[in-house]
Amino acid sequence: MPTPVDTVDELCSALSRGDVEAALRLYEPNALMIVQPGQPARGPAELRAALKQFAALKPTLRMQARSVVEVGDAALYIGRWTLQGTDPSGQAIAMGGESSDVLRKQPDGRWLIAIDNPWGARVLESQ
Repeated sequence: MPTPVDTVDELCSALSRGDVEAALRLYEPNALMIVQPGQPARGPAELRAALKQFAALKPTLRMQARSVVEVGDAALYIGRWTLQGTDPSGQAIAMGGESSDVLRKQPDGRWLIAIDNPWGARVLESQ
């Protein structure tokens, strides 16, 4: 991915398609995702399980606003997102939030997600 925004856009696209493996390839091997405030997922196995939960919602993810600050080979991505989907019981759901994610530029030029926090400051509610 040429930019951090491209990586996040591809993540949204992969999850909207239900392609968990494509989504997983956008994370560093030891990445961390905040699945819910107070519930982290670390490493490939836990990330795969968390991504499967998101994909099971048959989501349509959209980014509404974003900002990226880059320093060397690190980037802080801040974005506002919405999700439309279906829960396991078949009920329509709508969610949204403000993400704060850290991405790192890899030796091959791709930007991969190191920390995925789709809840932004709401993680403080669990502390």
